[in-house]
Amino acid sequence: MTDNTLTVGMIGCGFIGKVHSYAYLNLPMYYEPPPANIRLKSVCTAHRETAEAAAERFGYEVATTDFREITDDPEIDVVNICTPNREHKEQLLAAIRSGKHVYCDKPLTANADEAAQVLAEMEDYDGTHQVTFHNRFFPATLKARELAANGFLGRVLTFRAAYLHAGSVDPDRAFGWRFSKDISGGGALYDLGSHIIDLMRHLVGEFTEVSCATAIAYPDRPAPGDATKRIAVDADDAAFMLVRTGSGALGSIESSRLSSGTQDELRFEIHGNKGAMRFNLMDPNWLDICDLTSDRAGWSRLPTVQNYPNSGGFLPGKASIGWARAHIACLHNFVTAAARGEPAEPGLEVGARIQNIMDAGYRSAESGSWVAV
Repeated sequence: MTDNTLTVGMIGCGFIGKVHSYAYLNLPMYYEPPPANIRLKSVCTAHRETAEAAAERFGYEVATTDFREITDDPEIDVVNICTPNREHKEQLLAAIRSGKHVYCDKPLTANADEAAQVLAEMEDYDGTHQVTFHNRFFPATLKARELAANGFLGRVLTFRAAYLHAGSVDPDRAFGWRFSKDISGGGALYDLGSHIIDLMRHLVGEFTEVSCATAIAYPDRPAPGDATKRIAVDADDAAFMLVRTGSGALGSIESSRLSSGTQDELRFEIHGNKGAMRFNLMDPNWLDICDLTSDRAGWSRLPTVQNYPNSGGFLPGKASIGWARAHIACLHNFVTAAARGEPAEPGLEVGARIQNIMDAGYRSAESGSWVAV
């Protein structure tokens, strides 16, 4: 990094790589001044034509199909990983060994063993690193964390949470990499569950034990471009998990791509002996709270909009919030830490912990019993 500039290399530029690129470009539109100047130098995808298209669209200077041209480039400060899960480990290790700052999409790797290999490589690594658990960075969830940390809930007794999509409902949807356990490592539990598990652990504390069941709606799906051919599905479309926390709270977490009628519905309710809170991503400008220590009974709505933290940059506090905004806030958290040479949260260690919880869930689904994390 020179002159407060972070030079970025993007590995993978499908849907989520486009979202991350958008976030880099928009940092100065939301934060004045931005924590660092951003130079988008290199973008890597599997095919030359898609890499060149991404470079032209977002302003990257170099297009490549070899991620090591990014991890080995001495000019690049930040390696941003947005590839399918099975590719993360090799790319993470290369970035760590080159001393780069790392911003990695979830889940961290394709399984807990790979996550452990990444952590083992970090013993002498002093770069800034963060996993893209952006649902922590909505104003409402930032406020929820503040309230939970300050004891608003008291002792957490029970909670329920869900992350619901409908992408697997249609039996004629063509096979893609998320339906393959070999490529993704896991199904809905990895894809959606990683987000909601991280958020609930962030709000209610560490998970110690899980009991899980999974479901696959259709055993095979049409091959892309040829519906007469079928490809077997082995990654779950839904996962239902009971969890116990270290403080003794009992909760449920649902990760589903079989929820007809939903779009991108992340929601939770947390019940403590002093208060309760609830949130739904489809109504993101509000955090509902219930204060049992107050004379006023029942639920009330706290308008969080753009107010947390510190009005969220230079936009007015009354401005409403959106999905992409949380990605920008998540990236701002990382870039600020990287520019200062400080740790970022949630780091790769958190990603590894979430990996352990999810893999414990899969072991539970296979054994039909509770499994310690």
